[in-house]
Order: sequence, then structure tokens, then C-alpha cells
Amino acid sequence: MKITHIRTTPVLAPLPRPVRTASGTIGQFPLVLIDVSTDSGVVGRAYAQVYLPELLPALAQAVSDLAGMVIGMSLAPRDIHAHLLRRCRLFGMKGLLGVALGGLDIALWDAWARARNEPLARALGADLRPLKAYHSVGLYDAKTVVEIAEETLAAGFSGLKIKAGFPTFAEDLAAIRAAKKALGNAASLMIDYNQSLSFPEAMARCKALDDEGLAWIEEPVLADDLEGCARIADAIITPLQIGENFHGPSEMRAAIAARASDLVMPDAQFIHGVTGWLEASALAHTSGLPMSSHTFLEASAQLLCATPTADWIEVLDAAGGLRHAPLQIKDGMLIPWDTPGIGMEWREDMVARYRV
Repeated sequence: MKITHIRTTPVLAPLPRPVRTASGTIGQFPLVLIDVSTDSGVVGRAYAQVYLPELLPALAQAVSDLAGMVIGMSLAPRDIHAHLLRRCRLFGMKGLLGVALGGLDIALWDAWARARNEPLARALGADLRPLKAYHSVGLYDAKTVVEIAEETLAAGFSGLKIKAGFPTFAEDLAAIRAAKKALGNAASLMIDYNQSLSFPEAMARCKALDDEGLAWIEEPVLADDLEGCARIADAIITPLQIGENFHGPSEMRAAIAARASDLVMPDAQFIHGVTGWLEASALAHTSGLPMSSHTFLEASAQLLCATPTADWIEVLDAAGGLRHAPLQIKDGMLIPWDTPGIGMEWREDMVARYRV
């Protein structure tokens, strides 16, 4: 089976509500939809994402340029991945190029599993199973977070992750306590600082949160400050979570060596797609680290089924407004789609509406 064409479509995908973080607000999700066509008629689908709409044209071009390097090749995702790493060795595979690689790799594996008429997890040798799911939202204060917590419970999630990083710790604490009170014992609470704190401030806030019963504290300092993360992880009782900014498995390997966290949550795109995820999963397994996902819930649901130390799946549905299949949340668990590949079919009317 040969790759004949790869279509890239930049869109500003709709979200149920804006995602506010300590560094800015995402009103629509800038995505590049990727469709890999083969000479057998099989089409693999995925998307790449970038947080800034200003960078969407650059990402679309990067995906298109990488795609041009693989047209005519056999649909063998591992071989194509190795080929692209060799071709781009002098430039490196970080930033937009790594993002493009990750999105393209997911689309190739989707096509590969579709050609076998199996969900990706099953094609990888794993069975489908329910996954512990948490609702991932933005930055809310003590008043507005209550409605979000109630919505989380009504939707049947096992957990809620809110952003943190208000100007004062008192505001963080008030929001956390309000969310905890609203959730009760029905759901876990996680917080995400999105790299917004200096090391001294992060150490002080994380220590002060040790008695709040959080499932984890995520990225309190810069993602590449592995020493700072390790010092905080060692100093607090609450589990420290990092990983969404691992650019390829080598960065996860370095973080594990530095003992930079208690938990890991690679991003299917940044970790270099399915190929990179499988390597990351092996690293987590041999290190005994619980492994959760970051966004990309369609691919992540399949991949977590094939991850020995799978923990939580993050539900921030970036592409939900463009996709046919609805999410299935039952008894706090996400039910992966039992359809070929990763299970995405575009709503072409919505794609046309939000195309840039």
C-alpha cells in the first residue's frame, strides 16, 4: 500500500468555552487537519495543533512539507518515522517541525490500523477498555469554579483539572477549596500552573498546597527546568505531574533520569506521534511511572489502552466540533471508540465553516 496524497486543512476549531491560562486565553483551537490517502482507498486522519493562531499557517506549511517527503512510500509508519528523523537530523525535531511530525505520524498509524480494519489499540496488540477520565478546563476563580465543578459531576467525569496561577496564592487556594467543596468525594481535583511560577514562588505555593488533597500539581515551573521540578517533587507530598512539553522520547528519558516528577503525561503530538508514544510508554513502564495523556483524546484513548502504566485520560475536546463521533463518558470512564483506526471522521460542513 502506497501513500498517494496528504491533505492539510488549517482550521480554528470551536470550543465549548474559552480556555484561560495564566499566560493567555485560547478562544478557538488552531488545528491542522491531516488526511493521508493511499492507493488502496484507505484514508488516515489526525490533526496537529498549535496554541497561537498566528502560527497556524506555519504549522500547516510544516506538515505539508514533511508530507512531501513521504509521498510514494509504503504505508509503514515506523519506517517513515525513521526516514523523517534522518532527513531532518541537521535541523532537529523540536518546535513546529516536531509538532508536524507528531501529527503526521498519528495520521499514518490511523491509516495503518484502518487498513487492518481494527481500532489502533487492537492493531497494537491491546484490547479496548474504559479509561479513567478527567474534565480539563481553564482558570476560574472561587465563584465561577463552582459551576464548572457541578458541570463536571453532571457529565460523569472522575476528575477535574483547573488552571492555577492567579497573581496571589490566596486566589489559587480559594479556587481550589471551592472546587474541592463542590466536587466532594465524587471526583478528584488536579491543578495546572502551566509553567507560570518562578522557582521560589512555585516551591512556596506547592508546599502550601500539600494538605489540600490534590491528585497532582502540574508544571509549576518552566517545563525544561528539570532540576527545579526535581527539587519541588522531592520537597512536597502531593504528586508532581509534567510531560506535555516533552519534545520526543529523549526529553522524557532525561526527565526520568533527573527524577523530575512523580507522574508523566506525554502529549501524543509533541512526543512525536504514535511511534514516539510507544517508546515513551516503555520508558514509563520500566520506571514504574503512572502515565496519563495530554489533549489529543482520540489518539490518546487508543494509546492509553496499549500503555502498561496508563493512569488518566485528559478530556479537552479540541476537535469535537469538527468530528462526527460523540464522546462516551460512563461511570467516570471514557469508552474508546470500537471503530477502525483512532475513530475520527470529519464533519465536512463544520470543517468548511471553520477553515482558515
